[in-house]
Amino acid sequence: MSLRIYNTLSRAVEEFSPLDPGHVRMYVCGMTIYDLCHIGHARMMMAFDVVQRWLKASGLKVTYVRNITDIDDKIIKRAVERGITIRQLTDEMIAAMHQDIGALGIEPPSLEPRATEYVPQMLGMIATLEEKGLAYKGATGDVNYAVRKFPGYGKLSGKSLDELRAGERVAVLEGKDDPLDFVLWKSAKPTEPDDAKWDSAYGPGRPGWHIECSAMCRGTLGDTFDIHGGGADLQFPHHENEIAQSEGANGKPLARFWLHNGFVRVDNEKMSKSLGNFFTIREVLAKYDAETIRFFIVRAHYRSALNYSDAHLDDARSSLKRLYTSLDLVKPAELATDWSQPFAARFKAAMDEDFGTPEAVAVLFELAGEVNRTGSAELAGLLKNLGGCLGLLQGAPGAYLQAGAGLDDASIQLLIAQRAAAKLSKDFAEADRIRKDLMANGIVLKDSPSGTTWEVQS
Repeated sequence: MSLRIYNTLSRAVEEFSPLDPGHVRMYVCGMTIYDLCHIGHARMMMAFDVVQRWLKASGLKVTYVRNITDIDDKIIKRAVERGITIRQLTDEMIAAMHQDIGALGIEPPSLEPRATEYVPQMLGMIATLEEKGLAYKGATGDVNYAVRKFPGYGKLSGKSLDELRAGERVAVLEGKDDPLDFVLWKSAKPTEPDDAKWDSAYGPGRPGWHIECSAMCRGTLGDTFDIHGGGADLQFPHHENEIAQSEGANGKPLARFWLHNGFVRVDNEKMSKSLGNFFTIREVLAKYDAETIRFFIVRAHYRSALNYSDAHLDDARSSLKRLYTSLDLVKPAELATDWSQPFAARFKAAMDEDFGTPEAVAVLFELAGEVNRTGSAELAGLLKNLGGCLGLLQGAPGAYLQAGAGLDDASIQLLIAQRAAAKLSKDFAEADRIRKDLMANGIVLKDSPSGTTWEVQS
């Protein structure tokens, strides 16, 4: 069976093959980096981590680009509030993101471009759009995209221009010819810091959000590539606007497949910073080990909604223990995966049908049952190998099963490092919170001039 992927653009599951035989090029919209990442962000990055892992397991080379938005209204506001430069803020938050998602076993992308590194390319694309009559400079100094002049607008989201017009909340905004138009280049405001401005033919300013990704994906993967991904909330307007910009400028399709992961929900509402119902990765890591969190996310299909609760995480830990128990009872043999083996073939069939992790995880449990029944080291080795395709079951089984506090060594060391960083930045409230969270999980910290050690409280 060949790989089939649900394509948001066609609203159908389609057979997938890369443009360049054997080589997949994939771009995923990453973080706007002004604060710590929450579990909703982890879900997005985990979804595409599994995608790229399975593509590689299928024998394909993968060039995976996940960008960083490091210039934005929220970033500017937060930097000004803290009295630091934009670069100081974004460097700090990028380091925190890498630390947090690294703890979850999310592999780094092939490339991780920053928006601020591609401003000349953005300006070049804006100039091309202007030459083609798709962009204009408004009365306020902003440069806007003329949506009605791009005939394919709405094809990704399925929204017609009439529907969009009916949903308008305001009349024509100042500086725009049409309410549907969106900004490509924002003119600088007198109150904005100097490091939020670039010189351009349109005057000092900074790029709009949508043009950032159009320039970065073109600069790293070319005019047309295989897969463009991101959260479901980006389908409109961000990805719709990317298509309009890129295809308007380049005259070629942007991406052949569009993938969108579902939301994490709390009490049936999307988890988001704007709603204040979010949990940072660090907060969850203070209560649960990293692999339990990963398993909780991975066992749900990437396109489905994921309901967050302690009860679901507790269930994930109990379930993962069952798999590790099999590997603890029978030492896995080291062997290459034979994809014709019945369990492996069923696992592959599940993953080849739009990355069907729920069905693939079900195969893991059936395989674990067979390991328990037969005591086969070969089947235990297969269980470990298949789990590895999802980033699971690669730790020492005994260590996972004996972690009475529910936190593995890696998670504890990560929290100790985060506490040390908080103390260094004089954020003593955060340092004390981490110490108390560890204490609640039975982990006692002991500080000394040589460093911090820990022990499990009996």
